Amino acid sequence: MTEDPPTYELFAIRYAMRDAKRTEHFIGGDPHDAPMPMDYFVWVAKCADRSVVIDAGFTAEIAAQRKRVYLRCPIDALALVGVNAKDIDDVVLTHLHYDHVGNFHKFPKARFHLQEPEMHYATGRYMKYEKLNHSFEVEDVVGIVRLNYKGRVAFHDGSAQVAPGITLHPAPGHSAGLQFVRVHTQRGWVVLASDVTHFYENMETNRPFTTAFHIGQMLEGFDKLRAAAPTPQHIVPGHDPLVMQRYPAPRPDLEGIVARLDVPPTE
Repeated sequence: MTEDPPTYELFAIRYAMRDAKRTEHFIGGDPHDAPMPMDYFVWVAKCADRSVVIDAGFTAEIAAQRKRVYLRCPIDALALVGVNAKDIDDVVLTHLHYDHVGNFHKFPKARFHLQEPEMHYATGRYMKYEKLNHSFEVEDVVGIVRLNYKGRVAFHDGSAQVAPGITLHPAPGHSAGLQFVRVHTQRGWVVLASDVTHFYENMETNRPFTTAFHIGQMLEGFDKLRAAAPTPQHIVPGHDPLVMQRYPAPRPDLEGIVARLDVPPTE
């Protein structure tokens, strides 16, 4: 008889944001030139036996270079949900874009879970094109190469399990080795989409985000999210400010900073 997977608490930590327009978020633009700001998150899955961090955000230095509003260090902010980076054994990197990998060096003992095609992409022939390489920071990529030489990168080539109740699923398109994460919670399996869908609206309208390696695969990624989730309400996009509105804070002082994703959204 198969045992049920553990039940995790699941949190989104908002660490940065930027002002943007709707036209910046949809391939082909948008008929409305209205504001559509973007939030930046890291995620934490936590149960009695372990905590797993999903993505590592970017640093204050990169925020200044890229003109992002840096609200807090995402790694220091792990303490808000009772987690210390020094104790983390497993970090999932959904992909190697600058806003998902930049603080890898702040996890002194963690093993990093990455789809192998992402490393090939980030170090391969397509990186000579500025349109594609602008989403990467060279030192981040080199840093992960160094960690691999130390035996601290777990490469996956397809779906995989990080731990009981936490699974990885490739969905390339935005980046060649992008993956999303399923986490078993008290409300069932929650799908952390990361950049498979930046906003709810990308998936709901089948209009991919503007940073693209393969548009067809991006569209297929929306289908993969739907297939992996019990309902659309179990899918959490990677950059949408609506996440902080639809999910409650763990406690009042964390309103707008941390959202609980293991409880149902308000709509």
